[in-house]
Amino acid sequence: MSEDQVQQEGAVEATETGSAEAGEAGAVTSVETPVTAAPVEATDDRARRKMRVGVVVADKSDKTVTVKVERRIAHPLYEKGVSRTKKYHAHDENNEYRAGDTVRIMETRPMSKIKRWRVVQLIERPE
Repeated sequence: MSEDQVQQEGAVEATETGSAEAGEAGAVTSVETPVTAAPVEATDDRARRKMRVGVVVADKSDKTVTVKVERRIAHPLYEKGVSRTKKYHAHDENNEYRAGDTVRIMETRPMSKIKRWRVVQLIERPE
């Protein structure tokens, strides 16, 4: 064995049995273990929910609005920017959002056969 390996093994033995400087003769000191914080709890479910921004296109249903969300993607072959739209049915508890409003919606538990989103914020209301 090389001198480095011998020194490392000596250092390990000194920490396991305790050193003479640490205190009384024959006293065994415990090996120091790193102190860890409290167990990390799972992240908040709301932080992982999907958020979308879109425009309300229909508000005729009771407590429901239809929100059109537009996203831009690159065409797979020609790499030109192409817009894709999708409509989401979102829960509007107080029937406060109107057609034309720009809103933020968040994914939530199923509220009906087609509603899986709810409106969380009004971003802009046209005048």
